[in-house]
Amino acid sequence: MSISYLAIKHLHLTCVGLSGSLFLLRGIWKMRDSAMLQQRWVKILPHVIDTILLGSALTLACWSGQYPFQQNWLTAKLLALLLYIALGTLALKRGKTPAIRLAAFIAAIATFIYIVSVALSRQPIPF
Repeated sequence: MSISYLAIKHLHLTCVGLSGSLFLLRGIWKMRDSAMLQQRWVKILPHVIDTILLGSALTLACWSGQYPFQQNWLTAKLLALLLYIALGTLALKRGKTPAIRLAAFIAAIATFIYIVSVALSRQPIPF
């Protein structure tokens, strides 16, 4: 059975929505110091979703022949993804004060929106 490009694209888009939604939820829980952050599924599921997200992105890139550093918009997405990961880590784990965590959380959400905008427009400056 062959998996179509469209199926992988839908999987990728589903994971984008789930990943962003879970990050938003975890950020809100972190700001409220919620015990929900200690739930086992909350610690595992984001990693599973993000792994599938990355795998589907790599599959789409290979199948389409579009790669970062060849396509400006994919380069922008990749660099923004690295920034998003760093900001997310500050927001959820490594930020030393609530103010730093909040600023990193807001910046991470803005970066996520930028990544989605770049993906939709296929332009490194989507606005």
